[in-house]
Amino acid sequence: MAARTAGHVAEASGVHRAFGDTVVLDGVDLSIERGEVVALLGASGSGKSTLLRILAGLDDQATGEFATTPSQAVVFQEHRLLPWKRVAGNVALGVRTPDAAERTAKALAEVGLADRGGAWPAELSGGQSQRVAIARALIREPELLLMDEPFGALDALNRLRMQALFGRLRSAHGFAALLVTHDVDEAILLADRLLVLDGGRIAETVEVGLGRPRAVDAPGFGDLRRRLLGLLHVPAGRGER
Repeated sequence: MAARTAGHVAEASGVHRAFGDTVVLDGVDLSIERGEVVALLGASGSGKSTLLRILAGLDDQATGEFATTPSQAVVFQEHRLLPWKRVAGNVALGVRTPDAAERTAKALAEVGLADRGGAWPAELSGGQSQRVAIARALIREPELLLMDEPFGALDALNRLRMQALFGRLRSAHGFAALLVTHDVDEAILLADRLLVLDGGRIAETVEVGLGRPRAVDAPGFGDLRRRLLGLLHVPAGRGER
């Protein structure tokens, strides 16, 4: 581990991770500034989720230097709700402050589920379950959200709704985020900076440079999308979903 530079919520230098003879990360360097949203793109198997798990402290086999703020939370593609706890209990899991109930209610209201605290996870739709997972992260008031394909299991309509929700929450709370995604459009819509992981290293860093709110038909969006698809070796006219 290493000390973080002032103003950064995450830093990594020379991160290496191999699984047997297969090297997945081969000297990754990155940094995330306070309040910045960084999207991590790359082909399947390129090591995106592995890098996120390392930064989250969930992989102790990596080498190199890396440090993150202790004020962080993780949102996975699968909501990972405990089926034997009601929604409010899932959101408040591990929170033992006197105002836990009040914070739980506030977090649920922010994700549009103010009236679902007493429901069981089995009673929720996929989109609602992922909203609960985000509320569970929000209640911790993190400086950094680590998000591993958080909307990847949702249908197209719910995915758009969750992207919009993420944008509103980020504006309201000012947290930084590392967003692992396969979806180029999603990365451009949500991130300030895009990192392309290829060959075990960050092969390209792209500043988004578009105003907010963003839309796929905004000037400059298409050019940036085509550039990213080229960096990801996706044939012209096709996208990743």
